[in-house]
Amino acid sequence: MLISGTGSNMLALLDSCARGDIEGEVVTVLSDQPEAAGLAKATARGIAVQALPFEPDESRHDHDRRLRRAIEDSGAELVVLAGYMRILDEQFVQHFADRMLNIHPSLLPRHKGLHTHRRVLEAGDPIHGASVHYVTPELDGGPCVLQGCVAVRPDDDAESLRLAVHRIEHVIYPRVVGWVTAGRLKLVEGLPTLDGALLQQPIREEFSRS
Repeated sequence: MLISGTGSNMLALLDSCARGDIEGEVVTVLSDQPEAAGLAKATARGIAVQALPFEPDESRHDHDRRLRRAIEDSGAELVVLAGYMRILDEQFVQHFADRMLNIHPSLLPRHKGLHTHRRVLEAGDPIHGASVHYVTPELDGGPCVLQGCVAVRPDDDAESLRLAVHRIEHVIYPRVVGWVTAGRLKLVEGLPTLDGALLQQPIREEFSRS
């Protein structure tokens, strides 16, 4: 699992593993930020952690090569990006093709990249949410599997939307990882299949807001 910050999605995934909802275990948590709060949280759960910050004058390719070695040394079979804020180079992504997932705080393909909550408000979108997708070299452009959505309220600001979307992320991300580890979700010729059925469009689930 790769993180850059507090690790809230990491904790949701660890909780799902502990409950048995995910048939697998997190073997390591890696971060590009040595001070990432999520590293201490993972350590408290007994998970091996490692900080891999950029070294002076290190290229993105060289850094990603170190990251790849750390993942391979851990024995991980699936790479889960849980708030990892750096763009991975194409060679890294291709190496882990079909074995790397990401969660993005928007209803892709809308609002790829950063500042999605603000951009939703600026665009006047009536709904917002999160998307779980496979990672490809195109930023936030890989095959999307599951989306959770909520209505945007007239009094929403970027922070209230962030909190609403976080709650969705903590539900849909463990669900998709569980599908993968159970062998239910696979990529077949670059397209996601769930229980043998091709997903022409991502599954979309509506969430209420208390």
